[in-house]
Amino acid sequence: MKFCSYCGAQVNLLIPAGDNRARHVCIDCGTIHYQNPNIVTGCIPEWGDKILLCKRAIEPRYGTWTLPAGFMENGESSLFGAAREAMEEANAEMRDLKLFSMFSIPHINQVYTFFRGTLHEGCASPGEESLEVKLVSEEQVPWDRLSFPVVMETLKLYFEDRKSGRYIAHYGEIIKQDSKTIRVDLY
Repeated sequence: MKFCSYCGAQVNLLIPAGDNRARHVCIDCGTIHYQNPNIVTGCIPEWGDKILLCKRAIEPRYGTWTLPAGFMENGESSLFGAAREAMEEANAEMRDLKLFSMFSIPHINQVYTFFRGTLHEGCASPGEESLEVKLVSEEQVPWDRLSFPVVMETLKLYFEDRKSGRYIAHYGEIIKQDSKTIRVDLY
């Protein structure tokens, strides 16, 4: 950040009084510009023993498979955002959504929430951000072509829970360690 979004003057990176980390501070009007993590929300659409995946029509990771998810908008809940993303990406109407997982990903400043729920009438079709959508069983998941580590880790937990017959809410962190992405389950 180089300029203040309020007055247009230059900003400096410094620790404001009473704070404990560097922030962009306007040298003219004194506005402190806080930068906080982005929240991504999405869902695991279920239909029978299958789940819905979307093939990305946008970067990053064009042409890879993912769960319907995206950045939460101002003024919406994460639950509503997850349902909205399913509609935008897969023309999928979701029912009975329940929190499934939450992952903090500090190295990219993101927090992901995923909900699981029923795909209404099993109907879906590609939205503007998807090349293709498909219902897949666990054996049909294209594990080597999934878009993001958080999607892979969420699906691993989902299928583990499904095998046990007991779904729980999961929380964990996805971190970079020695250039590898790993999942750390906290509970």
